Amino acid sequence: MANRIVLNTISYHGKGAIENIVPELTARGHKKAFVCSDPDLIKFNVTKKVTDLMDAASFDYCVYSDIKANPTIENVQCGVKAYHESGADCIVAIGGGSSMDTAKAIGIIVNNPEFADVRSLEGVAPTKNHAVFTIAVPTTAGTAAEVTINYVITDVEKKRKFVCVDTNDIPEIAVVDPDMMSSMPKGLTASTGMDALTHAIEGYITKGACAISDMFHLEAIRLIAKHLRGAVANTPEGREGMALGQYIAGMGFSNVGLGIVHSMAHGLSALYDTPHGVACAIILPTGLEYNAPVAGKRYRAIGKAMCVAGIDAMTDEEAAAATIAEVKKLSADVGIPANLHGILKEEDVQFLSESAFADACRPGNPRDTSVEEIKALYKSLM
Repeated sequence: MANRIVLNTISYHGKGAIENIVPELTARGHKKAFVCSDPDLIKFNVTKKVTDLMDAASFDYCVYSDIKANPTIENVQCGVKAYHESGADCIVAIGGGSSMDTAKAIGIIVNNPEFADVRSLEGVAPTKNHAVFTIAVPTTAGTAAEVTINYVITDVEKKRKFVCVDTNDIPEIAVVDPDMMSSMPKGLTASTGMDALTHAIEGYITKGACAISDMFHLEAIRLIAKHLRGAVANTPEGREGMALGQYIAGMGFSNVGLGIVHSMAHGLSALYDTPHGVACAIILPTGLEYNAPVAGKRYRAIGKAMCVAGIDAMTDEEAAAATIAEVKKLSADVGIPANLHGILKEEDVQFLSESAFADACRPGNPRDTSVEEIKALYKSLM
């Protein structure tokens, strides 16, 4: 079986990377950028770091900020309308997963208008044309949306999130500048960082894992385990390490898939607006315990990447338990709750379990599952 790897055409990494944005746009003959960024990033002048460069170069742009933390179908449709009205010929997405997911959907629909209802993009949609030329600039170290072929939209009417997987949506250029992440508050740094760790771990044990994705995921786990605490403390080394680690995780999981931790987390975000990274971090240890009978032998490599002491001398069962304990410790150290108490409601468990089973991430889980087994996992976290 052949393994497909899809990555950005170009990516820039490190301090000052954003200085490449305007030159890349002008070199391609673009005249006006449609800047997608969320209201908080505009309010706190994070977006301004990029638009100041555009102003200095007299490069025309307009800003679209009708974007929620969990972007909705309406956010996307309003964005498509705004893009057409703006006269823009390219997109610059600045933000976390919400801004970039919105930008991806807008860019796809502009060039594939037959998918204007948005819902038809769920799963692997047969789009014909690549999205509008896009440069993605992450401001969080977690989602890796700048390098993935995935995006997630919330269907408010049906109270669910749906995952879209499309090689046509990947931004041509990713600009990963740790200075764009330096103003992230501790809580957001922790939750997005644990999302990145979940990407790397689920991607490493997913059914679709291959030698290339394993290489990405193990290095991402190593970087995240080493630097997340520092990033939460806002050290330069922590920020730089997490910026790189989360991107490398995205290089892997985007191409091989995830599992039930993400499928279960999506429902919590859609129903309760629970931050995605928090939901992933809470569910991850339980997901690892559930998958251990099938994937447990792979946990030793995860533990080694996380520098678990003495893991080489342990049995497979001991190594798996030590690895799960290390994941729990990192999560606790950065302030993530240990369970879903106060978040999950008993009356919603059946609906959430059915939604998680139907989620696009679920088939990649290493252990085959069912609605009833997912329901038991949710209940164990209450």
